[in-house]
Amino acid sequence: MISKTSALSLLLAVASTDAFSTSSLFARKYASSSSLSAKKKIFIDGEAGTTGLQVRDRLANRDDLEIISISDELRKDVDERKRLINEADCIILCLPDEASKQAASMVENDRTVVIDASTAFRVDDDWTYGFPELSKSQTEDIKKSKRISNPGCYPTGFIALTRPLVDAGIIPTDAALTVNAVSGYTGGGNALIDIFEGDEPHEPWGAYGYSMNHKHLPEMSKYTGLTKLPIFQPTVSSFAQGMVVSIPLHYSFLKEGATGEEVHAALTKHYDGSTFVKVMPLGENGVKEAGLLERGAFLRPDTLADTNNLELFVFHNDEEERMVLCARLDNLGKGASGAAVQNLNLSLGLDEACGL
Repeated sequence: MISKTSALSLLLAVASTDAFSTSSLFARKYASSSSLSAKKKIFIDGEAGTTGLQVRDRLANRDDLEIISISDELRKDVDERKRLINEADCIILCLPDEASKQAASMVENDRTVVIDASTAFRVDDDWTYGFPELSKSQTEDIKKSKRISNPGCYPTGFIALTRPLVDAGIIPTDAALTVNAVSGYTGGGNALIDIFEGDEPHEPWGAYGYSMNHKHLPEMSKYTGLTKLPIFQPTVSSFAQGMVVSIPLHYSFLKEGATGEEVHAALTKHYDGSTFVKVMPLGENGVKEAGLLERGAFLRPDTLADTNNLELFVFHNDEEERMVLCARLDNLGKGASGAAVQNLNLSLGLDEACGL
């Protein structure tokens, strides 16, 4: 039998332990609250470039994030970069491919989220493709991932148009497609910006990619499920931001009996409830009635500049059995910095649309 003195001593001993003390409970509650309310630290590696500057602008006024930057004199200091990379909750790499690979290799913890805006990891199976609208599971995959590859600007439009139609069985996986696109000159980075905004004469428009081996082709195939690489004809023109990606289709490319209305319905169903991707009214007449064609005729590429929006169009002629699918977006928005911020939000458990 325990004596009254022993019982009292035992009670006092238990009461004095951290597990039951009032001060300990308060400390734990405070620590938990502080952890939840602490600002997430973001490091933009390559923030002086076109995409980096846009990412910073989109994050600058947010009170839930803290941007940590490297000083100019230490920009090429590997140790300082590594310190900031591992201090950050999320790093956004706005670098050339090889530099991105080097920066990603500097992460020495299992906490930091890496979002890469280059082509270095876009078809790497160890990285999650950062197009949340790709499929029902893609948003959840991004939320759980620590390695996210930002999509290319042209592929964003191409994949957004074709993936739902491949999934619906309307476009066969062995379809041989052509994609034509025009982008604002900012898509070429500072070098092209200097040409178009400089004093020297320059071409008003130019097509390129004649090697038939453009760097975007692998992701265009992988994330659509198409087994044949499309013929891709990119062009750049004398406006700063914006893009239209177009896919011309003969109905013979599609499943038998497919119509413009069926294609439009499949896209509408896929993107139902999407925050940023919208399917516009069907056909030229529907788009005209909605006031979406400049002068009643032209689909302007720069309409969505400085947004993270993506608009999809179906222009069809069932009698002639031809259609053109079009995607309109900002090459620096949903095609680059906007997508990076959207992926940042998802990966850090924040509102997907915050800052966008």
